[in-house]
Amino acid sequence: MRVFKFGGASVKDADGIKNVYDVLQKVGHEDVLVVISAMGKTTNAMEVVVKNYFDKSPELKSSIQDVKKYHNQILLDLFDDENHAVFAAINSLFGDLEYFLEHNKSPNYNFVYDQIVSMGELISTTLVSHYFNYRGLKNQWVDVREFIKTDNTYRDAVVNWEQTQQNIKKGIKKKILNITQGFLGSDENSFTTTLGREGSDYSAAIFAYCLNAESVTIWKDVPGVLNADPRYFDNTVLLNQISYREAIELAFYGASVIHPKTLQPLQRKEIPLYVKSFINPLLPGTSVSKGSDLEPQTSCFIVKKGQLLISLSSLDFSFIMEENISEIFSLLHKYKMKVHLIQNSAISFSVCVDDKFNNFNELKTILSKKFKVTYNEDVSLYTIRHFDDRSADAVTENKEVLVRQLSRETLQLVTQDL
Repeated sequence: MRVFKFGGASVKDADGIKNVYDVLQKVGHEDVLVVISAMGKTTNAMEVVVKNYFDKSPELKSSIQDVKKYHNQILLDLFDDENHAVFAAINSLFGDLEYFLEHNKSPNYNFVYDQIVSMGELISTTLVSHYFNYRGLKNQWVDVREFIKTDNTYRDAVVNWEQTQQNIKKGIKKKILNITQGFLGSDENSFTTTLGREGSDYSAAIFAYCLNAESVTIWKDVPGVLNADPRYFDNTVLLNQISYREAIELAFYGASVIHPKTLQPLQRKEIPLYVKSFINPLLPGTSVSKGSDLEPQTSCFIVKKGQLLISLSSLDFSFIMEENISEIFSLLHKYKMKVHLIQNSAISFSVCVDDKFNNFNELKTILSKKFKVTYNEDVSLYTIRHFDDRSADAVTENKEVLVRQLSRETLQLVTQDL
């Protein structure tokens, strides 16, 4: 079985969904499991619904209506018959959303977030499955929550691999086209969980691992994995081949094409990962597999925007020792700070983090009891794999370098615009 993943950009409108249908016609659809994300910017729109719900905003109903209108237009563009069953199916899902909003009693933001935002994937896959059937491409719609089981760490759930593997081996039918959701799972109480933003790639890898799949293909609007994000860098280079190890390094540092957790289960079973263009699906794209580390050999650039640089120094000029660092990391873990870079000296300690859950103010209050705390907001973290002087100069132009860290293969720079 092959596993395909299509992201939100590939199904953002009626033409996109028609193109996914065409891609499957060109590359084959028998014995395939397709993982699909929410359409376009639906996840962002659902996050607005979450915010309005907690703010008790009068805009709550209109924000839901915006999501309805968006999907309804796609339905009207795809289906000639407004009495087609898909309209009732999508309305039913929106009904489930509104029922939850009216009856939920939980004040837990992360729990509520997962129950609401997950509707994007359920809606997109329902719509695509109906459309494929409408076009004569028979398929089975699969509710991923019945297969991927997790703990109850809402918004960043941990997979129960043993239970998940049992479910997938027993429940996924081969020799047909299966359509399911990315990003989602469920806990032991059958409440919806999510695997972290961009977790649909990870979902594809989970299915591939459990099914001993032939391959995983991530379909993107780029020709494959590039050596840099074209939004921030000019003259990017297509990487034809990347080894698992090199790809895991790139993912660890934040390469946006591949989710950091995606590669590990694939590497364990040596399942090749392909990154291809849904615009030109017959092009070879990029292969992530056993083989040469990088082909062609070139510098690779990764940038993380909107980071927070925290610098701590001892109040009495004493050394920052192991016990201090252990305490700092315990607090970073407690307040869910994602650490991307560490640098320390005798009396100071700096860390570049992603404050995903906006917990820094609370953390700063605790840290200030023992340390002098300084910080820089909205910094950028640049990582250059296989760097040279020219590549380093390219990312520091018109920027102040706050931290510079060097290893054999990797240069990292924390910068702020001048």
